[in-house]
Parts: sequence; C-alpha cells; structure tokens
Amino acid sequence: MSSGIEEDLLDSLYHELSIRPPTRDVLKRIAEKHGLSLDERDLEVYRRNIAETCVAISEVDATLPEPTLPTLYPRTPGYRPNPEENKLNGWYWRTDIKGAEGGKLSGRKVALKDIIAVAGVPMNLGCAATEGYTPEYDATVVTRILNEGGHIIGKATCGSLCDSGTGFTSVKGPVKNAHNPLHDAGGSSGGCATLIASGEVDLAVGSDQGGSVRMPAGWCGIVGLKPTYGLIPYTGTVAFESSVDHLGPMARNVYDCALLTEVLAGYDNGLDPRQRPDVNIPEYTKEMQVDSLHGLRIGLLKEGFAHGSSDQRVNEIVRAAVLKLREVGADVEDVSIPLHTKAPTLFMMVCIEDSADTLFRTGGAGSGLYGFHSTSLSSFVLKSLRSRINDISHATKSKLLLREYLSEFYPGVVHNKGQNMRRLLAEKYDEAFANYDVLAMPTLPFTAPKLPSKNITTEEYLDRLKAVSLNTRPFNLTGHPAISINAGYHDNGLPVGVMFVAKHFDEVTIFKVANVFEKN
Repeated sequence: MSSGIEEDLLDSLYHELSIRPPTRDVLKRIAEKHGLSLDERDLEVYRRNIAETCVAISEVDATLPEPTLPTLYPRTPGYRPNPEENKLNGWYWRTDIKGAEGGKLSGRKVALKDIIAVAGVPMNLGCAATEGYTPEYDATVVTRILNEGGHIIGKATCGSLCDSGTGFTSVKGPVKNAHNPLHDAGGSSGGCATLIASGEVDLAVGSDQGGSVRMPAGWCGIVGLKPTYGLIPYTGTVAFESSVDHLGPMARNVYDCALLTEVLAGYDNGLDPRQRPDVNIPEYTKEMQVDSLHGLRIGLLKEGFAHGSSDQRVNEIVRAAVLKLREVGADVEDVSIPLHTKAPTLFMMVCIEDSADTLFRTGGAGSGLYGFHSTSLSSFVLKSLRSRINDISHATKSKLLLREYLSEFYPGVVHNKGQNMRRLLAEKYDEAFANYDVLAMPTLPFTAPKLPSKNITTEEYLDRLKAVSLNTRPFNLTGHPAISINAGYHDNGLPVGVMFVAKHFDEVTIFKVANVFEKN
C-alpha cells in the first residue's frame, strides 16, 4: 500500500477531539453572561462557525508536537524534607541534580525558588491550591546553572503565589530567619535567603516582582540582585506580571552574586519577550575589581529614609556605612526625588489587575506574549484555582477582590493610568542618574519583625504586608538594577540592608560599589 493511500485511510479514522465544540445551550449561556441578544438562527450560525474552529484546533493539536524546553541532566524526583533537616523551613523540596564536570559554578550548591520549573521535581508555589504540579521541562536558568557545573540541591520555600514580601505566608509554614528563628526571613524568596545565610547552600536564584530578592537579602544579611529588566531570562518561571518580573541571583558575598549573574544573564533566543537581543554581558567578576571609587558619585535618596515606618537606627546604620565610601574616593551627598514616595501606589495601579489576570486568567503564563508558554502549568493552575479558590492566601484574596472591583466599576482606568505614570517615575530616576552613578537607601525601613502567632487576624495579616517594599517596588516598575548588601547590624542583633541602584544595564557599577562596600 502506498504511503499516500495509507495516510488517506489514517486521516479518515475517528479521532477524539481535544477541544470539543460547544452545544447551543452553552453558547446561549455565554451570550447571556455578556449581554448579547441572539435569536436561535444566529445562535446556530455562531455554533457551526465556532465548531469548525474547535475541530481545526484539535487537528493541529493531534498532529503537531508542541515545542518545550530541554532537560539535559539526569535526576530523581527528590523528596520533601522532614522538620529535622529543615529547621528553618527554607526547603520546599530536596533534589540532587549535578551539572557538567567543571565550569564557573563547579562545586557550588544551588537552591531555586519554588516558582522556577525543574523537570520531574514537584512545584508548590507556596499555596495549598496549587500543590500537585510537576513540570516536564527545565527553566532556562536551570540549564545554564547545570551547564556551568552547578549542583542543584533543592527548591526553596516561597511565599504563597509570591503575593507578599514576608516569609510567613507559605502553606508549608513560615520561613525562619537564620539570625533569629523567631523572626521573619522575608519574602517571597525567603527560603533562598535563609538557606544561604545558614550556610546550607552557596547560591540561589529568586524572583523579584516588588522586592522579593532584595527584601529577604536585606533581612537575612546576604547579597541579592534585582538585575536590569530582561537581563536574565524568565523563561520557564511562573509569571506574576510580565512588566515587573525579574529573576535575581542571591549569594553570601558580592563576588558569588556577580559570578552567578554572569552565568544566568543573556538573551534566550526569543523565548522570553522581556529581553532585548542586543545586550552585551561583561565578565562582572573581573570588571568589578577596583580598590577605589574615585570620581564615583553616590546620591543618598532622602525619601528612602523618610517613610512613616522607618526605623531611625536603620537609617543611621545605612547612612554611616554609605558615607564611609568617601574614604575610598566616592562623592556622597543627599538627593531628593519626591515621586519616590508615590511609587508603591503606582506599583499597585500597574500590577493589581494585571497580576490577578496573569494568575486567574492565564494560570501564571501571561498572554499576548511571544515565547515559551507552559501549557501544563497554566492548565493545572487554572483548574486548581477554580476548584480550590478558598485555599489561596489572604493577600491573594484581597488582590482578586480589588481587581474585580476596579474592573467592574472603573474599567480601563486605573491600570492604564498606572502604566503611563510609571514612565514619569523612570524619568525622575534617570534625571538623577545624569548627576549620580548610584543611588543608595535602606533596602527595608526596619529590621526583620517577629513571625506572627497562630491566632493572627486577617487585618493584622494584611497590615504586615504594607510597609516592607516601599523602597524596592519602584525599581521593578522602572527596571533599574538594584542590589541589597548587608550594611551592619541593628542593636537588636539583626542585619540591616543597604540598596544600591544604578542606570539600566550598568550592573558593572553596582558590583564595583557593592564589592568595595563589602571590603570596607
């Protein structure tokens, strides 16, 4: 039998449709939901038209394999650690995935925030409603780490659906601060930070949508970088809101943070629409090696020290530490950017509706973006949220309610205004960067608070989320690179973080300043 005849016979066989055409009753219900007045004749015409599309989609689905991301290194599924080996609750899952022989990360133990996909390893997202998903692909950063000899030993606990800057919202329990386990490690990459601070890993990759790398770095006394928007590919990571999504390296010292940035940074061949193809990636670990900051200008951002929740002792420690850079040649002076105080509200205007849509309408995949989309993740998350909506956190419930309220009563207003106003914010920072190489301020206004008790009220829960990200959110909106590094210790014994911010794609200057700061 010729291949052509055989193909014709196969094409004639019954094949179950993956997208079933709707019945007339289903379409009638959808039409009524959206206020469409359709007579029976038109309804039937629409049904037939839609059925043709469903059949065509099913045929493509049945015959065309869906591209995915590669999985290059063998691994076992790993296990959920018991409390004895997880005393700080930094681990969600333990793994043992060894990369190439040799490379920049050879011998380094690495943790990944539990929103970064690792093939064959469960992903929880810190939420009861989304537990049970296992990706079949490795995120791009996973492959880059393994290609450079890194040893991935687990997934780190994250806050529930990455919806807060604190460490107590995970369904697996609070993440404890390595400096004092009664205190918060921060969020939502708190598991990464406390694992580094405790010495269990050398490096980690967190995500930063509103400060979630820098805040736990500040509270845990480590180094955490939110790079320039698009420098590190987000491919294969659960999206929060595509215009503020960043992956960031975390480490015990500046050199290791710069080294991990070298490994992670670079264009991902169009798989991540957040990226530009024309960005050069320098050897940060070499270019940051300077002994002097002679001629470098640092602006101490006044508004970053003047929040209602600012701890004056934190302000004193940060200011004194930055002023000490005058001894190595830096010019340090105060600078004012009044719009900085409005940035947290602008962040809410931009992200409330979009981040809720990303989660509840696309299952963490985003929409309208060219690049890699995880069908398995999106389908699982959407089904899980629809069946277990009451298992999301107070923070996510609040976001959902606000999103629906704004959508119903102020459609098309708040989000669009926020998107336009964020450009004004970026312009103000860029004006400052015409005169300063780096801006400096406290990473957080206060040190890590005590973890809440079991009987915390909803009001107390939500109040704890409000004041933590006042200095970090602005730079997610504008995309400027920002690093948190330990500036010293408070009288209460807890770390105090200082944040340095630079021009877009000027990570070299950030690492120079942070490296000299660390040495001095």
